[in-house]
Amino acid sequence: MMSDSSDPQSQRAPEAHQGSLPGIRTRLGLQEFQARLLQRMEAARDETMQVRRLGAMIGGINCLIDLSEAGEIIPMMPLMPLTRVPLTRDWYLGLANIRGNLVGIVDLQRFQGGNSQVIGKESRLLTLSASLSPNCGLLLTQVLGLRHISEMMLQPGASASFARLPGVRQHYRDKQGVEWTEIGLTALLSDPDFLRIGL
Repeated sequence: MMSDSSDPQSQRAPEAHQGSLPGIRTRLGLQEFQARLLQRMEAARDETMQVRRLGAMIGGINCLIDLSEAGEIIPMMPLMPLTRVPLTRDWYLGLANIRGNLVGIVDLQRFQGGNSQVIGKESRLLTLSASLSPNCGLLLTQVLGLRHISEMMLQPGASASFARLPGVRQHYRDKQGVEWTEIGLTALLSDPDFLRIGL
């Protein structure tokens, strides 16, 4: 039996289908807007990461550390005393237990030939990014907050004592005349002397 084209339901079906198209277009438009917004936010975050650095004092030197190479910042005092490792160099301070993981702590100032840092209330442990080395950290005398290298002047020469340290990238001077040394942790980890902790 052929359907009656005058049946109201058969006439409404195409209209209902057509009526859903604007709704689909609206959903697609919203999804596209959200995707573009996420892309812009990600691009802004990447751009910010390129110019922002963690400012930290290592001994008497103001240092800049790439945020992508940094892990956690942990107060040193609760980690004390450290577990010394026999037959290691004096700049390798020992092991700290961080949530069940043993992290080796390095004094960069002592490593490059300076005096050992004095561990106090402001001292911090900077763990390296897990993508670099999940079991290594640097002793910081003090954390100085975030700094923008875009607001600093690049210095052709270096008066800082970290000039000979492996991994040094650039030297800067900020608007207050303070000198900063940027340290690349990836390059530091590839230095044979840094990896040779045994006597």
